[in-house]
Amino acid sequence: MTQSAIIIFLRQAEGLNLIHILISMNTHNKNDGRRDFLKKSTALAALAIASPAIIKAGENDENIAAWFEKVPLELEINGQAYKLSVEPRVTLLDLLREQLGLTGTKKGCDHGQCGCCTVHVDGKRINSCLSLAVMNHGKKVTTIEGLAKGEELHPMQEAFMKHDGFQCGYCTPGQIMSAIGCIREGHANTAEDVREYMSGNICRCGAYPNIVDAIMEVKNGGKTV
Repeated sequence: MTQSAIIIFLRQAEGLNLIHILISMNTHNKNDGRRDFLKKSTALAALAIASPAIIKAGENDENIAAWFEKVPLELEINGQAYKLSVEPRVTLLDLLREQLGLTGTKKGCDHGQCGCCTVHVDGKRINSCLSLAVMNHGKKVTTIEGLAKGEELHPMQEAFMKHDGFQCGYCTPGQIMSAIGCIREGHANTAEDVREYMSGNICRCGAYPNIVDAIMEVKNGGKTV
C-alpha cells in the first residue's frame, strides 16, 4: 500500500516566486512511490519559478489584445459624425452606452428578446444588442436622444406622455423608437396591427393598452414621424 503527502509553501525572494515542495512517503513498493513522486512533482514544476513581470503581463493580456484588435469606425449618430476605434466584438448597444454615454438606449435581455435597445439605423428599427458596431460603418443611427428638436418633443414622445404609455419607464425608449418604426413601416393601420408589430417590445409593467392608444393617435394625427 502506498501513501504520500505533498506540502506546498509559496514565498517570494529576490524577485522570484518560489514553491517549496516537501514530499513524505510511506510505501512498500519503491517503484510505485517513485512513479507517484514523478507525476506530482512534474505537475507542479511549471509553477516552481515564475517572474512577477510575467504574471503582471498575463493580467494585462486582455488590454493589450484589445489595443491591437481595434478597427476604425465612422458613422453618424443623432446628426453628429463620429470617427471611432472599436473592437470588432463590441455591439452597437455597448458602443452607444459605454463609449459615447448615450444611455437612453437601455440594455435589457441583451439577446434581442425584449426590445429595450431599439434604435433606428438608416431609418429602420433594429435591436442594437444584436448588431455589431462595425456592421454599421457609414450608416446613420438615431437613438431616443435624437428625437426631440431642442425643447420640442417628438409627436410620439408627447403621445406616450399624454396616454401614460409607461410606468417604470425602463422600456419606454425602446417602445417609442419601435413605435415610430411601426408607423413608418405601414404596420399601424389598426390596433391589431400595432399589437402584432410591437410584440417584440416587452413592457413588464403592462402598459400595453396605453402604448397602443398613443401609437394610434400619432398615426391618425397625420404628423410626420
